[in-house]
Amino acid sequence: MNRPVDLAGVGIGPFNLSLAALAARVPDLEAVFFDRRPEFRWHPGLLIEGTTLQVPFLADLVSLADPTSELSFLNYLRAKDRLFPFYFSERFHIPRAEYDDYCRWASERLPSCRFGRTVADVRWNTGEQAFSLSFEEGEPVLARNVVLGVGTSPRVPEALRQLVDDPGVLAVHSAGYLDAREELLAARSVTVLGSGQSGAEVFLDLLRARPHGLRWLSRTRSFAPMEYSKLGLEQFTPDYTDYFHGLPEPVRDRLVPSQWQLYKGIDAETIAAIHDELYELSIGGAWPSVTLTPGVEVVGAEYSDGGIELRVRHPEQGSAATVHTGAVVAATGYTETLAPFTGDCARDGSGRPVIGRDHRLALPPEVTGSLFVQNAERHTHGVGAPDLGLAAWRSARILNAISGRTVYPLPERTAFTTFGLEGS
Repeated sequence: MNRPVDLAGVGIGPFNLSLAALAARVPDLEAVFFDRRPEFRWHPGLLIEGTTLQVPFLADLVSLADPTSELSFLNYLRAKDRLFPFYFSERFHIPRAEYDDYCRWASERLPSCRFGRTVADVRWNTGEQAFSLSFEEGEPVLARNVVLGVGTSPRVPEALRQLVDDPGVLAVHSAGYLDAREELLAARSVTVLGSGQSGAEVFLDLLRARPHGLRWLSRTRSFAPMEYSKLGLEQFTPDYTDYFHGLPEPVRDRLVPSQWQLYKGIDAETIAAIHDELYELSIGGAWPSVTLTPGVEVVGAEYSDGGIELRVRHPEQGSAATVHTGAVVAATGYTETLAPFTGDCARDGSGRPVIGRDHRLALPPEVTGSLFVQNAERHTHGVGAPDLGLAAWRSARILNAISGRTVYPLPERTAFTTFGLEGS
């Protein structure tokens, strides 16, 4: 078996791609990253025409840690001869498809990124004093440090799982929306579940293409806007991340659900666009044949007579009903994972992995290497864990930890807000 590399990344999404980009400028650090896909793709099922990132373009792979990097978004524009068009467009939030193209451009310039390699298992090899990464194809790779960045997997509520898993039923998670779009446009009626940004974008796209037979249901009490005030957004700073990590576990568990508008709300432009479409449809006095109902949860579902029956209830009203629909799009979020790591790690009171301030998994004492996670630590690091704006900062922090020195200086303060009482 070959000698261990310094760092191996599992999965090449935006977060591990950020790590690869910043690692490429660290002298004497041997790093390699693996992904099962043939090339970089970012949420291809949701690259709906007209959708934009919810974070500014500076939340690219590198700029908030190293704005001089050749892999910045601005340098991507320069390489594509698009700097002046971007300048005159006065965009702060770029198209989602452009971000996908930018990341693919960056990945093609990083020799450390190896696509078409599926990591089947990660475990500690005591004899080699390194982690062993086994693949579905090819020889294993040894690494002193591993960073898990496999992303998240679509979460489907139990009531809908059987239908979504059945290829004969037109019920899909929003992650596969574009693949099913033509079928959805032809369905007699469509119900979208979920009031977050993905649900709103899917509903808006369907509304524009087929403004009839549409229903939008959500468990939240309203179709609410995302928190986007400047001081409110400071909850996505490293300062808040460190504050949140230091709170007791029960307090963190209470906080995350209460902050849902920070990460589950809808941007104001999308809400306005939906209202504008509905208003246009109502010209002449006819209300559109569209239903929007918040505060509703699906408690059961089954396929019947060529359609889907959703059993729903309204907790506040204390009522229940059956909704008949031809198709369902479940914009019901994603589940975090540590796959493909199969070893032991410390767990908290709810059975979740204990993750240190530097994003390091708490492993048994006999494991002398370090295993870091990206976007699997919302329970320990707060709602900013999946936010692209923290990607470069987190990558830099991980590289500093691996190197044992400051290879990327990080700011001592990042927010005007002081979270908590000083000295506590």
